[in-house]
Parts: sequence; C-alpha cells; structure tokens
Amino acid sequence: MNIDRLVFAIAGCFVLASVLLSIYHNQNWLWFTGFVGLNLFQAAFTGFCPLALVLKAAGIKSGEAFK
Repeated sequence: MNIDRLVFAIAGCFVLASVLLSIYHNQNWLWFTGFVGLNLFQAAFTGFCPLALVLKAAGIKSGEAFK
C-alpha cells in the first residue's frame, strides 16, 4: 500500500470515528470531522499533507499524489 491510499484510508477512519463519537459522546467531535475535511480539501490543491510527510518519514513508498 502506498502513501496515497493510506492517507485516504486513515482520513476515512478519522471521519467515521469522529462522526460516531459525535453521535454517542459529544457533538464537539464534529469539529475534528471538519478539520479532516478541510485538510483533505487544501491537500487537493496544494499537494501538502502532514500525514503524507509522517508516512514518508516512516518509510512508506510514495504514490503519485504526494511526491
């Protein structure tokens, strides 16, 4: 699995987890959902993704989107 697919998978897990936490715990978890969505939005235009940098430092092979 490359960095691109891991970024999408981890972001999807974060969104699902924060939505479930907002339903069953506290609605303020929706702020985290918004943060993840905003980060994905800016990464689409700038190519900068903090998670991609962390995964690259961990030695995961790069895909096409986050080189």
